[in-house]
Amino acid sequence: MHPMLNTAIKAARRAGQIINRASVDLDRIQINKKQHNDFVTEVDKAAEAAIIEILLTTYPGHAILAEESGRSERSSEYRWIIDPLDGTTNFIHGFPYYCVSIALAHKEVITQAVIYDPIRNDLYTASRGSGAFLNNRRLRVTSGDRLADALLGTSFPSRVQPNLDKDLKILGQMTQACAGLRRPGAVALDLANVAAGRLDGFFEQGLNLWDIAAGSLMVTEAGGLVGNYTGDSNFIEHNEIMAGNAKLYAQMAQILSPYSKVNLKK
Repeated sequence: MHPMLNTAIKAARRAGQIINRASVDLDRIQINKKQHNDFVTEVDKAAEAAIIEILLTTYPGHAILAEESGRSERSSEYRWIIDPLDGTTNFIHGFPYYCVSIALAHKEVITQAVIYDPIRNDLYTASRGSGAFLNNRRLRVTSGDRLADALLGTSFPSRVQPNLDKDLKILGQMTQACAGLRRPGAVALDLANVAAGRLDGFFEQGLNLWDIAAGSLMVTEAGGLVGNYTGDSNFIEHNEIMAGNAKLYAQMAQILSPYSKVNLKK
């Protein structure tokens, strides 16, 4: 196993301990609102601080991009991309679907990824070119070839935003096109579930890099495709992501492409 991945696993497990301890007594957690329906807790901050401490103790020269503390000014060809608690809204309601997400980019290419589900003690890992794993078991995306039989994951931003009508239109079309649509509320874990074959695909717009960095590598290393709504690979630039096996990916793109930010910019 790559030593940088090992360090990320150590950091993710440490954050998971902090989250699990706090989940026992949710009433005592201090919660602040960043904006409408966008919560940050002291748990997010404590988990993030623990992750950064472990990463920078081992790799003091590396740069950091983290959801709560932002971007470090340090210049490095290595950059850690961290979401200490993806699914904060779920967490504060006691809804058991959230995770820790850590990715490493080398020269802007994601090379290592860890997604840790502290409730189930499930550890998802991926290294570029070496496959994706759940608790050391190799992962493969599903092989289904009919969108009508597929179970898809999605999410749309819970924050007040002007595109709700468009989002609902997309949801309506995709609901009719597939066998089931799920919105569990933690994008990194959704993408890990695509890699694990529990979801056939996933799509969402309005994302940040820390939401999708680790999950995108997880899916591609499990044999899936990741891109924007047109099917092109430059999803990070357009803040939208579509993921699935090759056959479903093309069918999803047929429906989602008209809504892509790529096309809206033309």
